[in-house]
Amino acid sequence: MRLPNMSSNFLLAPIPETADYFTVRDIQMAVMGTSSAGKTAMIVRFLTKKFIGDYETNTGNLYSRLVHIEGEQISLQIQDTPGCLQVEDDVAQAPDISRYVHWAEGFLLVYSITDYRSYQCIRPLYQQIRKVHSNSKIPIIIVANKGDLLHARQVPSDSGIQLANELGCAFVEISTSENCEDVCDVFQHLCKEISKVQTTSAGDKRRGSHVPRPKSPNMQDLKRRFKQALSSKVKTPSPVA
Repeated sequence: MRLPNMSSNFLLAPIPETADYFTVRDIQMAVMGTSSAGKTAMIVRFLTKKFIGDYETNTGNLYSRLVHIEGEQISLQIQDTPGCLQVEDDVAQAPDISRYVHWAEGFLLVYSITDYRSYQCIRPLYQQIRKVHSNSKIPIIIVANKGDLLHARQVPSDSGIQLANELGCAFVEISTSENCEDVCDVFQHLCKEISKVQTTSAGDKRRGSHVPRPKSPNMQDLKRRFKQALSSKVKTPSPVA
């Protein structure tokens, strides 16, 4: 499953201070992978694109920014997760990794095409996410980074595509250093997918709490009762003496 190209439809811009009429949507995403995958470079490249403006970095590598995406105001939070991953028995282990999995609403699983070990971490990371979000349609995109370093490639493109198809994820191969538009497309697509899930979940909650309207009364019955009420008020005329 490849990531669709949507650069021409994507707009990020600082939010005008006077746009009080917008409803702010909160979106939380996590970028996961080994330290060699280039996760931080992807995030910073995305957030420092010239028309985005300044961003804030909070404690624990959490990046926050108000952005304007396709006419909607979004409070975007991007968690850069620890890169010191270890894989044991197909389980990805890292400090506090479960906390990020519970927190995020969507994920970018990033590996470097020049590091086969980083590719091997993708499946265990996916399995960790599904343990927490087993019944969820939470969006996950597999990102093959450093696509410009073809001379040092250790992971063929076909391997990434095959893994993504097997796991049911979107897939894209990019070069953070050479093509900023591709990087923006990845974050754009994840934002859109998270928004879809949020909208669907909100609709399900509204339907679940909906109180059925009472049935309309039978009109024939109403007419009958109305006639009875009128007839009871009619006085019988007294006989003339």
